[in-house]
Amino acid sequence: MRSMQSDYMHWAKFKRPVRYALTASEVPHFRMDRLPLGFADLDMDGASHPRYPPLRERIGKRYGVKVEQVVAADGTSMANFLAMAALIQPGDEVLVESPTYEPMLGAASFLGAVIKRFDRKPSDAFRLDPAAIEQAMSPRTRLILITNLHNPSGALADEAELRAVGDLASKAGARVLVDEVYLDAAVPPRRSSVHLGPEFVITNSLTKVYGLSGLRCGWILAEPELAERMWRVNDLFGVNQAHQAERLGCIAFDHLDEVMGDTPAMLAANRRLFNEFTGLRDDLDVMPAEHGITAFPRWSGGDTQRLDDRLREAYDASVVAGRWFEMPDHFRIGFGLPTADFSEGLSRLGRALDDRR
Repeated sequence: MRSMQSDYMHWAKFKRPVRYALTASEVPHFRMDRLPLGFADLDMDGASHPRYPPLRERIGKRYGVKVEQVVAADGTSMANFLAMAALIQPGDEVLVESPTYEPMLGAASFLGAVIKRFDRKPSDAFRLDPAAIEQAMSPRTRLILITNLHNPSGALADEAELRAVGDLASKAGARVLVDEVYLDAAVPPRRSSVHLGPEFVITNSLTKVYGLSGLRCGWILAEPELAERMWRVNDLFGVNQAHQAERLGCIAFDHLDEVMGDTPAMLAANRRLFNEFTGLRDDLDVMPAEHGITAFPRWSGGDTQRLDDRLREAYDASVVAGRWFEMPDHFRIGFGLPTADFSEGLSRLGRALDDRR
């Protein structure tokens, strides 16, 4: 039966708020009224501007691709859906990493894909293993779904691993869809895998790393012929993007250094705190955090829903229980809080872990 909803997204939107939300998977929101913009900058002419070139030009310049390769979308989730809708037909086989971000799995299921899985193993630091993909492939494979940085673990797939996956896809007549919404938080910065070959289709947005989730400024990078197919799919759904959001997206790209601000330093500080915290605990097993905004520790206490419940009931804090990522003994923790709040959240997490020993 096809999935018609995302239970994870419903939970993420409407869970009870807490003071120290270690569930945060994005950086603090950036207030755009800090930028030098006026009412006239929003181009309030009341019209739609199909495939608005100025925004696509800025995205293309940022990621080193031609404007013909850029498709605008309402956030990364819609970008993933549009890309999949253009790339697969009902009954096509799609390989999806495990663990993965549930809405990607749900979108593929909704589109009628025959879903097969390949493992990103905790014992191998959730590394992208081309051999595991090759073993899972069949002559029916048409699409391989990857997140990079990996959601939930934050693991980085390097270019050699990605090239190997691209070679497998090319031989099978398949494509590789890489959700890169966290990649701009890699240390040091990495280029998009769109440059690795025509097999690669990339999705991204100004949400997680830039603190602008309210703009819903997302995009797909693909070969021009594929990009055209994705624009045509979008005609069935959003038709055109909200023009004032497009204008705000342009303004954000023009001031991206200011938008980023101290975020890289904050994330680096929080990753150091996390590594120090986990290094002192014998009940957590996790690779050191080097990149990104999330990590995915294993807890020796078992089902981490118990841990989240304790955090919420006693400590005004929370984590994402691993059941949302098909690994109940893990939990996802986010580094996207101001460092003082993150430090206090870790302290409360430590107390909750001690309570549940």
